[in-house]
Amino acid sequence: MPTPLPPSDPQQTPPPSAPPPPALPILNARQCRVLGVLIEKAQTTPGQYPLTLNGLVNGANQLSARDPVMHLDEEAVLDALDAMKKLALVREVMLEGSRVPKFRHTARDTLAITTEQLVLLAELLLRGPQSVGSLRGNASRMTPIDSLETAQSLLDAMANRTDASGAALPPLVRQVPPPPGTRAVLYAQLLAPDAHPIAMRRDTGGGSSATSSSDDSANPLTARIEALEAEVKVLRTALSRFAIRLAEPDPFE
Repeated sequence: MPTPLPPSDPQQTPPPSAPPPPALPILNARQCRVLGVLIEKAQTTPGQYPLTLNGLVNGANQLSARDPVMHLDEEAVLDALDAMKKLALVREVMLEGSRVPKFRHTARDTLAITTEQLVLLAELLLRGPQSVGSLRGNASRMTPIDSLETAQSLLDAMANRTDASGAALPPLVRQVPPPPGTRAVLYAQLLAPDAHPIAMRRDTGGGSSATSSSDDSANPLTARIEALEAEVKVLRTALSRFAIRLAEPDPFE
């Protein structure tokens, strides 16, 4: 008669562990710039999107709304596109009637974020760390963001992401300390953490750090200036969209 097996000790059977969250794609500075351009142009010039390689090179080397200004050639942009295809962030398409391939981003689906979150992320990819006010003003040229509170809520959601079951996902943005001499907290993207050095960095979006003071008496004026700059950017966005509808060139480019 076979010897019965001893009962198993439930303490020796570890509970099944939850699968780790999917890893966040990590980009270099060139990939960061190319992805930001694809997202930007999809929103601001949809009639010229998807982009050709030449259009992407021009957008990557654009002087306005870029920090730092870069000088990428076609080979560098192609290398960035090839890498991001493997990360499911970019897709190459051949449109009917086109003689050259074009490129579009798939970041919204791959990262599972909203359009409003996507344009905030694009601004961080293109210009680096910015305050909430600067981000709202800059991103509104791509899609309207109603208020500073809305922008803050969108950033909070990207900093504390969860999936449908409530499990934590890697954050897409994080807060960074205010630059020296300012009190405005900045936000930085985490897709390309080495693309924009944060140490000693000023807020490039609103220019408020150049006029900020550590003296508490200057803080109301600084806040007012930042709010006015954000409003001007929203008005510029509206004028640019109106020009596009009239088939006129953007008056600010």
